[in-house]
Amino acid sequence: MSIRAGGTSSSGKSGAAGQSILDTVGHFFLGAAAVLLASQLMGFLAVKLRQPRVTGEIAAGILLGPSFLGSVAPGATGWLFPSGVLPMFNGLAQLGLVLFMFGVGQELGSMRLRGAAPRAVLISQSSLFVPFAAGAVVALPLMDDYLVPGVPPVAFVLFVGCALSITAFPVLARILGDLGISRTRPGQLSLFAAAVGDGGSWLMLSAILSLAHGTDLTSVLGKALVVIAVTVLFVGPLRRLMLRWPERADTPSTPVVTLLLVVAVAASATLTAALGIHQLIGALLVGLAWPHGHRKASAAAAPLASTAKTVLLPFFFLGFGLGVDLHSLHLGGGAGLALLALLVVATAGKVFGPGLSARLTGLPWSESLTLGILLNARGLTELVVLQIGYEAHLINKEMLGLLTIVALVTTVMTTPLLKLTGALREPAPPAADPEVRASEHAGTTATT
Repeated sequence: MSIRAGGTSSSGKSGAAGQSILDTVGHFFLGAAAVLLASQLMGFLAVKLRQPRVTGEIAAGILLGPSFLGSVAPGATGWLFPSGVLPMFNGLAQLGLVLFMFGVGQELGSMRLRGAAPRAVLISQSSLFVPFAAGAVVALPLMDDYLVPGVPPVAFVLFVGCALSITAFPVLARILGDLGISRTRPGQLSLFAAAVGDGGSWLMLSAILSLAHGTDLTSVLGKALVVIAVTVLFVGPLRRLMLRWPERADTPSTPVVTLLLVVAVAASATLTAALGIHQLIGALLVGLAWPHGHRKASAAAAPLASTAKTVLLPFFFLGFGLGVDLHSLHLGGGAGLALLALLVVATAGKVFGPGLSARLTGLPWSESLTLGILLNARGLTELVVLQIGYEAHLINKEMLGLLTIVALVTTVMTTPLLKLTGALREPAPPAADPEVRASEHAGTTATT
């Protein structure tokens, strides 16, 4: 996932080559300051509007690209972010992404899935497979206009289904914490479903990428077996070993553990990339295996999550914003209908699929609807998936733009829909469903 200049003009130093007094290093620091400032300002504005901070940070990256700044001031984006500094920003973005995925793995690993009620299992499966199937169906008529030449049609269809089945687990945890409903039954059930759904979606994405690079069924099944074997290794023996490690007297100091953790994340990402699995899966697996509840382990991981969230991820948003031009989308006619269909299917699949499952298992209609609305938040996780699909040429730039709008709209609508249905006016029950215990850490940690 590399940072692209999009439609902006860029030369070795800037869009105004020969007139700039800054060299490449100067432009790097100027661009970095602009990215971080815009990210903080838009994040602050999002919080004021009762939205997750990450929504504003995503918007900042898009506004700095051709969708806004490149449109109103064509030379400004190329001058701020000339081609010479893009590889530097891309390196920061890649580091931020692997640390972010490590944090996602930590959150997933902190979920207590043992003894989960059949209700939670059914809801989690419907949250994954209902929108996946609906997205795949709606992708069929879109192939004529949005299929990239040379891409197997089944890979395109499955990728759209996968993109629409995403729930952004870290964003959902942040929403629940901000709104004070992480201890309610819908809040805990939604975290459980999002945890299972995120894990399933990443495994499906790995299979789809394998399918896109070769339609040989034996190769795809072999890659799936490799994914399963590596996952079992991390969540089994390595996880048990890591659970005992922080308790030893000879455990290194916290800064050394932090350094070793960064090395482990990088090494695991390299390993999975060498095995033909996406490098982010490796970082996710390290997060799953990392000890939870241990003081030294938590102290070592905390600064990494904070740095990724506040300093590094804004550069991923910049790269995403430079690569998508929402201003150039012509939403009249076919594109407008495609966007409407994707939005309706994405929302209906997430709201009514798990919502009806919850109702069938005995939850009141109000809680079932609240649960479905919570699971409709896609946020950053879908943007990462979209960028992977775009870099793998599974979707073209137009479909990238349409699905980006879907990701933003479905995330932004979460809080207003909860208010509209009255979910935020209901007092939180004193105890959640005893059979579904989501970790308080997952619901209250202010993750991206």
